[in-house]
Amino acid sequence: MALSPQWLDELRSRTTLSALIGRTEKLQRAGREFKACCPFHNENTPSFYVNDEKQFYHCFGCGAHGDAIRWMTDQRGLPFMDAVKELAEQAGMEVPAPDPRYAQAAEQRASLHDVLGEAQAWFVRNLSGPDGAEARAYLKQRGITEAQIREFGFGYAPDARGAIAQALSGFERDMLIEAGLLISVDGKEPYDRFRGRLMLPIQNRRARVIGFGGRILQKMDASQSSGAPKYLNSPDTPVFDKGRTLYNLHRASAASRQSDRLVVVEGYMDVVALAGAGIGEAVAPMGTALTEQQIDLLWRMVPVPVLCFDGDAAGQRAAMRAVERALPMLRPGHSLSIVTLPEGLDPDDLIRRDGRAAMKGLLGKGEGLLDIIWRHERSATLQNTPEAKAGLKERLMAHADTIQHPDIRALYARELRDRFSEFAFPPRAPRSFTPRGQNRDGRGFRSFGSTNAPPSPLLRQLGPATARTRLMGAVIFGLTRHPSLLAARAEQISQLRPEDSGQARILDALLELAETGQIGGGSLESHDIPAILAERGLALPHGDAIGGMKLAFLSDRTTEPEATKDLTEAISLLVERPVIEAALAAATARFGEDPEGSFAEQQRLLKRKLEFDARLMQMAAMRGGNQ
Repeated sequence: MALSPQWLDELRSRTTLSALIGRTEKLQRAGREFKACCPFHNENTPSFYVNDEKQFYHCFGCGAHGDAIRWMTDQRGLPFMDAVKELAEQAGMEVPAPDPRYAQAAEQRASLHDVLGEAQAWFVRNLSGPDGAEARAYLKQRGITEAQIREFGFGYAPDARGAIAQALSGFERDMLIEAGLLISVDGKEPYDRFRGRLMLPIQNRRARVIGFGGRILQKMDASQSSGAPKYLNSPDTPVFDKGRTLYNLHRASAASRQSDRLVVVEGYMDVVALAGAGIGEAVAPMGTALTEQQIDLLWRMVPVPVLCFDGDAAGQRAAMRAVERALPMLRPGHSLSIVTLPEGLDPDDLIRRDGRAAMKGLLGKGEGLLDIIWRHERSATLQNTPEAKAGLKERLMAHADTIQHPDIRALYARELRDRFSEFAFPPRAPRSFTPRGQNRDGRGFRSFGSTNAPPSPLLRQLGPATARTRLMGAVIFGLTRHPSLLAARAEQISQLRPEDSGQARILDALLELAETGQIGGGSLESHDIPAILAERGLALPHGDAIGGMKLAFLSDRTTEPEATKDLTEAISLLVERPVIEAALAAATARFGEDPEGSFAEQQRLLKRKLEFDARLMQMAAMRGGNQ
């Protein structure tokens, strides 16, 4: 009977290994694992460890290693199928009926492993032969030692189109094609996939060769010189699935148990460089972005693997793709740590330039997913308008919404909202306002509550709504006296929203005149504007209509720079206050889903709203002697 790998994986996942072994062995908790004296050899000090998360046991004394099925066969002495049937019964699973297709597939996989093993041996022989001189020179130039060459199985594929078929003539051509060693094109003779390349075997967790990666060398024949990729991997085959495989996993899994860390780099040579620097727990994807299956593989080994990316734009895009893949999969205690290398450097370059300690130090300073999301979206576009800021918030919330785990989703949403609020609505220090007669250089808002002087009678009578209407009338009148602002600040002025219909009609007329070039730098002077408005049945406010306000931009004795500065401040006050009101309404509407975050944002916005209202009322109440 042949059982599918998927069914066996399900059986292992439904079996708690520590409970199974604990029936006959006395286990003690040791962090995330359990330990005991090894049942396979005599010892006094525990060196036998059981890891439920990774679904294996291992003895550091005698090397015994296996999963639940291996425990039943090696320790209990059961035949394989008897072990499977007993575990399946305990897990509530039915053993599938015999299927000849599984037997045929298993036989096919065994044959492909034989082909790939022979190919690997041939590549290794080529590296040490005359044809491998250039590849050996490249390895020496990269500082790769003889020990590393042997450990990682470096080889060489000669630059010839029929070499591997001749070398592996004992296998059928169809099998070489299925193993990914030959490329078959209709109407043409199959030819070698790997030519003129430094070769590295890709191995599964049992260290069996399942594919190859080849790095092109500098000298290429004319047929390869056009568009040949720097790195070339085997295609997907019955024994090799790019999306479910990580290069060097069989070595890194052992090293990760010692360091409690797993490092993901972008390429094979990065893995080799880190191993040379004493960081053996490194793996690499198959030249593509990390897949969900690969992330799950990493999490089975360590809860927070470290992903190492180049500092250039392509590296940062790759980092963000990994973050987006991981977000829906997040679960308590499991995440990713993202390390960004200095721009222009790969791990090998960094180690050569700054030493091993620099690389190890960098790996300990990774950013969390929240930091990556915030930095990426914050720098994606300019955030200098309310619309752009709203777009930023929408993108941030879209990332949080992809998270499937409800608690993690809520926590991400709250943290991203808090960061957005701090960015979009930063606290502002109270601006001082210098009374008339004092030096006005650098004047701004008066610091309310910082003086014991009682408010003027008019200020006590004004409310915010009345103050806005009075100040709006003064601003409109001021624009007719200083029309240059209509052209210079047309976009900001167009955001003014007078509540008085008469004021609104006058403002629309002024903006229309500015847009057609008649005022604000056109042919008309400020004293012509009242007549033009009168022709349209519009009259400017004057006298009691603007309350005789003593603002700099309404005075004939004020210089133009001073007047336009005061007028610009008044316009900004009237434009920004509705923005604060809208943000306050949004925070209030969000109270049900995020009470704490919404309340904190409400308090910040209310404080700013009160400051704006106070300043509006103060400007609207400006009279001679009562500023």
